[in-house]
Amino acid sequence: MAIWALLSDRSPVRTLPALDEVRPDLKVEPLEIASIDHVLLFDPLVILVDAVENPGQAFSVLTALHERDASPPALVVLERETLARYPWETVADEFVYPGAPEAEVRARIAMLHRRTGRGEGTVIALGPLRIDTDTYRVTAAGRSLDLTFKEFELLRFLAQHPGRVYTRPALLRQVWGYDFYGGTRTVDVHVRRLRAKLGLEHEDLIETVRGVGYRAAQTEG
Repeated sequence: MAIWALLSDRSPVRTLPALDEVRPDLKVEPLEIASIDHVLLFDPLVILVDAVENPGQAFSVLTALHERDASPPALVVLERETLARYPWETVADEFVYPGAPEAEVRARIAMLHRRTGRGEGTVIALGPLRIDTDTYRVTAAGRSLDLTFKEFELLRFLAQHPGRVYTRPALLRQVWGYDFYGGTRTVDVHVRRLRAKLGLEHEDLIETVRGVGYRAAQTEG
């Protein structure tokens, strides 16, 4: 399942109740321009921006997001009476009312991706590894790997940012979430298991930076 991002000062179910039925892999950040850099790290499939309670702030956030190169498509959640107050069409790719049912939310997201050419079926390459974010299938030189969900998410996240070093606390936040209270040893355990499944010939694709953390190796393909 691809990641969705939500910029809101409210809970997801208050922002867009249908999310409780859609149940995407959702990363939530405050409705602030400063949140943009963080959500972009996840390479989300779509960014939802809550304009219900503070449309002016939402418009500012959308404007800043729109100015980023190659940013994900943005869907703004707004009330009907707010539609004419701001030129949303200049900064957002789609809109939805907060009371929209699940089917409408899914349809709008699907139409949005058809227009922008961005879909869920993404395959990430890391050397001989192929990581399919749609089917959760990982192969190493054609050999299928049996990964747990968190092993997959850890590998996917590192592979999306090859060469970039992440500390253990940073990986806990990015992969396990802000509400995870486990120790940083959790990361070490998952890296060790992941390397074991990659095998001796591929384990060096996940590199240890002594005293700092981990990174995916930079490869040519």
